[in-house]
Amino acid sequence: MTEPDLIAACLRAEPRAQRQLYDQFAGLMLTVCRRYLKRPEDAEEALLLGFAKVFRALPTFRQEGSFEGWIRRIMVNEALMELRRREPLHLSFEDFAQPESLAVTPATADTQLQADELLALLQTLPPGYRAVFNLYAVEGYSHPEIAALLGISEGTSKSQLSKARAMLQRKLAPQTTSF
Repeated sequence: MTEPDLIAACLRAEPRAQRQLYDQFAGLMLTVCRRYLKRPEDAEEALLLGFAKVFRALPTFRQEGSFEGWIRRIMVNEALMELRRREPLHLSFEDFAQPESLAVTPATADTQLQADELLALLQTLPPGYRAVFNLYAVEGYSHPEIAALLGISEGTSKSQLSKARAMLQRKLAPQTTSF
């Protein structure tokens, strides 16, 4: 079944088509939710609530652009709402002794991690850092968009991203090896 046919069948509330749509996108969207939420149960909750919204909002999908991108946007918003419910976005403001501690080192072949390791590393970030990092570095949102989504200033978004990168860099340092 083509994507437009699948969407049309879901709009007719055909259970088989709804199941196919869920099966087709659930794995990828669970990964999206897991990037924002520490506990797997919370990510699963966000996924289920997100799919309920997908099915309710499906009549508003104008078939312009990517359907996967449309679903992803709903899942990101749902994950952020779940994050606010579970882990209030207390944005962390660590005191950095040296401004150069915020510098970002380019990635090299020896810093590549498996997806599970990277997800685990992201989960160690404070909720505010994690949300801003995911929205900017993974989802491709701009700082003004992040500021609007999270109810923070654009400067705070930039600061949180910089601090998240620095924190990840410090955590990666022991894992890298020299050749």
